[in-house]
Amino acid sequence: MYTLQASLIYSSASIFTRKPVDGRTTLSMIRDSSELLPVLLENGHTTIAGRLAGAFRNIAREKIANGIIDTMKGADYAIRESDPFEYRLQVNLSSRERSPAVNRIKFLWQEMREVVINKFPKAPGLPKNVANYLQLVDDIYLTDAYHSLSIERYRVTPELIERVSSGKWDKDADEADKKQRDAMAARGYWLAFQRVKESISKILDGANSGSVINRDHAKWFTELFDPSVAAGRLKLSDLAGYRSSQVYIGGSKHTPLPVDAMKDAMPVLFELLDEEPEASVRAVLGHFIFVFIHPYMDGNGRMGRFLMNAMLASGGYLWTVIPVGKRERYMTTLEKASVENNIAPFAEFIGELVLQNMEGRPVANLDRID
Repeated sequence: MYTLQASLIYSSASIFTRKPVDGRTTLSMIRDSSELLPVLLENGHTTIAGRLAGAFRNIAREKIANGIIDTMKGADYAIRESDPFEYRLQVNLSSRERSPAVNRIKFLWQEMREVVINKFPKAPGLPKNVANYLQLVDDIYLTDAYHSLSIERYRVTPELIERVSSGKWDKDADEADKKQRDAMAARGYWLAFQRVKESISKILDGANSGSVINRDHAKWFTELFDPSVAAGRLKLSDLAGYRSSQVYIGGSKHTPLPVDAMKDAMPVLFELLDEEPEASVRAVLGHFIFVFIHPYMDGNGRMGRFLMNAMLASGGYLWTVIPVGKRERYMTTLEKASVENNIAPFAEFIGELVLQNMEGRPVANLDRID
């Protein structure tokens, strides 16, 4: 095993072109040129020193780059600086930030945002008739709940969803409902959906979408699982917020962030949403980065889709349902983004669904699962 410093020194130049996010993230963890110079000087690594100086300058770590160049030249080494990256990214990195998770997310966002913009139809802009837009959100509820819950492998029917949304779900009067996992999920989805709609209303009134979701997303999560608490299947403490232990995703090669890294990363996600000018980027990368971090023990997929639709609303796009019939493509494209840093398939997938919506072609219906 190499130390962090040795891994940078002895990696080939191609790592910076093949894995630019990994390369930049690793570079950002170095605090001072003195961490690298002993090995560079002792072994006369002039070519590597020049490459590393160029790499640090690429991520705006001028002090480290200059420290390498000046010290190597002061030791009478002939050194020529070269940038191993293919392009520069405008990323605001704090010199005090030591969390690789935070820097990775910032680099991912900047690496991916132009790809998303190129794959997405132009945003219509905030609707003039807010009441009409919110009515369309209400109208899509039954379809959205059916598909979103079915994606998570809940066995729900339109009848069950309609029953719980109409207030006929009663954990005390109906013992079957109390014990039925699917009914509790459907009831929780209804409650959370109402909170999401409230958030969208604020966004349509002109509030910053990132700030709104930062304040409101905990309420969505609480409503999503409140019926399970009421039925005694979860403890009240399970609604406390972000997870306190590691979580894994079945069938995925992606491992969500460790707890400490997750707690560092979530505020940065909302900062990026707050600062991002393009609604399409907020929607696609907001969803992707949220599930990449995986802040909750359960419900991350549903929360990610809620977040996506709130961000779509911020650009005037209609609420977009991800059909359960396209579950495999949905999961596969998210996996590519998480494991390969390739956002293009996921952006194209969501962009196609949004475009169908804009053209008046329904993207999902209430067909039953076989």
